[in-house]
Amino acid sequence: MRRARLVHLLLAAGIAACLAAPLAANAQDVAIAGATLIDGNGGPAISNAVIVIRGDRISAIGARGDVSVPKGATVIDAAGRYVVPGFIDTNVHLSLYGGMRDRYETLAKYYPRENEIVLEAAQIDLTHGVTTVRDSYGFLIPLTQVRDSIASGKATGARILAAGNIVGWGGPYSVSFSLAPQRDTTRFQAEVDDAMAQDAGELLADMTPDELRVAINKYLDKGPDFLKFGGTSHFDQPTYIGFSPEAQKVMVEETHKRGRVAETHSTTIEGMRVSVLAGVDLIQHPEAITPRELPDELAKLVVEHNVVCSMLVSTMTGEAWEKHLKDKAEAEKKLAEAAKKQPLPKTLYDERKRAHDLGIDLETRRSNAQKLIKAGCITTVGTDSYWAAAPEFQIDPKPAGQNHGIGTIMAIEGLVELGMTPMQAITAGTKNGAIAARRLNDLGTLEKGKIADLVILEADPLADIHNIRKVRSVMQGGKVVDLAKLPENRVLSTKPPVVAEGAADKAKQ
Repeated sequence: MRRARLVHLLLAAGIAACLAAPLAANAQDVAIAGATLIDGNGGPAISNAVIVIRGDRISAIGARGDVSVPKGATVIDAAGRYVVPGFIDTNVHLSLYGGMRDRYETLAKYYPRENEIVLEAAQIDLTHGVTTVRDSYGFLIPLTQVRDSIASGKATGARILAAGNIVGWGGPYSVSFSLAPQRDTTRFQAEVDDAMAQDAGELLADMTPDELRVAINKYLDKGPDFLKFGGTSHFDQPTYIGFSPEAQKVMVEETHKRGRVAETHSTTIEGMRVSVLAGVDLIQHPEAITPRELPDELAKLVVEHNVVCSMLVSTMTGEAWEKHLKDKAEAEKKLAEAAKKQPLPKTLYDERKRAHDLGIDLETRRSNAQKLIKAGCITTVGTDSYWAAAPEFQIDPKPAGQNHGIGTIMAIEGLVELGMTPMQAITAGTKNGAIAARRLNDLGTLEKGKIADLVILEADPLADIHNIRKVRSVMQGGKVVDLAKLPENRVLSTKPPVVAEGAADKAKQ
């Protein structure tokens, strides 16, 4: 057993040394040969493929008979493995932005270390093959600082595109974001809210269109990669429209003038319709218009306007869905018993509480997501992955589906559960993500001339989508990532427990 383990380690070390060759200063061509290529475009996989990389881009790609390996190239033997584009998550939260209970204590303690925390999250994403992320709500300054550090090559991590604040909302301790009573706001919370809002918060909802144009451009001058605004309120039941149709058009127009993506959080039927007609490029969690079912006409409108649908897939599939079914069964028993003791007519509060206890809203969200997918919308995975409380403060465990990195993988897997084929799910997690980022010329698919972001998998994801978890190696911008070293500095994450030799085999028995 130990001898076999030693042989495995020596082989792994040899492969790692080979994979590291492109990092040399006088880098030569690198050829990945023999793998099955899944290029992200949705077409048939190509067996025994060759991918030639020069610098940070793909210089040739295709079947071995059509692509020759350049003389002197470093050859990576990937026979028996599978290559897919780097995954893209279109809705993450890399910075620690607080909350009540244990997350408030965590923010108070770790707020000065936001840059480290952002980088830590980006590196965790990268270890799972997530090479690009769109951060749709977080502290703009640390996000853009770490973004630029990664882009310049000074730091390693998933490529970051950041929105900063959700325009029209305040920070995490504001009325608009968390219904927090302002009379109880502490000095620290007020400073956090201002740092998040960056002068693009609640006051914008009261502006005239001309004033709003000026305010939006001032915010865009601060360097966000895209603009996200609150088309509706953050809270639900009841949910209110945040900006008038004219105001939303103004924000979209000014953002498009600057060549950037405009997206919205709009979680009512009318709120979503107004945002789509205003010209938004993307809707975050468009399935979440609870407690209502998405009308066919609205789904058709979304498709007709080519609006990208960034879905919270991991929160309504896989482990989350299994937990829901279990919880619902238990809740039905309790409600049945309670009904025998409660002869009074049901109030609106009673009905909403019943729906919450039974998870009806989750079922509606799942049904809405399936309707949008079936209608043909451009679907991407947006996990809303976020930092929970630090280990020393944690009260409530966070769902795995909203952890950095693995949450993205679980979301892509969940798309198959919602009705996609594995190929369609991979395309959603790669090409469609690049469409959402307006980076399809560079990212999202494996084609000649594109940036060499790719993941080598140990097993076939088309046979079983869960094989996207079996990451052999990750390449970003033509450089192989040393996965064993990431994250380089753990601030909020904990190192996975080391399984003793033979323990795994015993567990299976």
